[in-house]
Amino acid sequence: MKIFPTKAWAILRLALLCGLLLTVAGYFRIDRVVAYHMSDLQVGDIVFQSLPRGPLVNTIEGVSESEWSHCGILVWKNEQWMVAEALGEVRYTPLTQWVLRGRWSRVASFRLKKVPTGLSARLASALESYMGRPYDFHYAPDDEFMYCSELVEKVYKRTFGQKLGTWQALGDLNWEPHEAFIREVELGELPLTRLMVTPVSLTRSANLKQVS
Repeated sequence: MKIFPTKAWAILRLALLCGLLLTVAGYFRIDRVVAYHMSDLQVGDIVFQSLPRGPLVNTIEGVSESEWSHCGILVWKNEQWMVAEALGEVRYTPLTQWVLRGRWSRVASFRLKKVPTGLSARLASALESYMGRPYDFHYAPDDEFMYCSELVEKVYKRTFGQKLGTWQALGDLNWEPHEAFIREVELGELPLTRLMVTPVSLTRSANLKQVS
């Protein structure tokens, strides 16, 4: 059985994100949100952002040596653009809120070079099967809990046979500067052989092209 960080620890970070969203939504980078909505969006685009700073985000970006700490899949749902993401749990978030939540509201989007037939309906069905699964603070490869880039990788591999990202052992990443925080989350353990797929590894996929 997995042992997770305390409930308060997780709630604190989610509360920080929500608070920042309310602050940022009032006055910061609205022009970027409008510009992004006017760009060439397609269902199935994979979007990336840098989340607000904190111990967990700093570790994700530091271990992967990338500015991208979060990603999700763009869908058209309830007459609006939404992002299927794993944050707190697997859920849908309106694109405007999703963009505003990130640092500087900066977003990059990538698209399959070969778009499968019936992508929209197949993607919707696949995503529904993961909805509600809790966030995986241990970044383990099983399906019981889910983190953002794991959700993207598994949906595209299992639904469309498209390999995105590379599963890497923690020990092969830049873990050393973040050892103390990793041990805190893992209750003293250091799982260097645990395989994980990082957001930045998805951006390097030969099956994707950057569109914004």
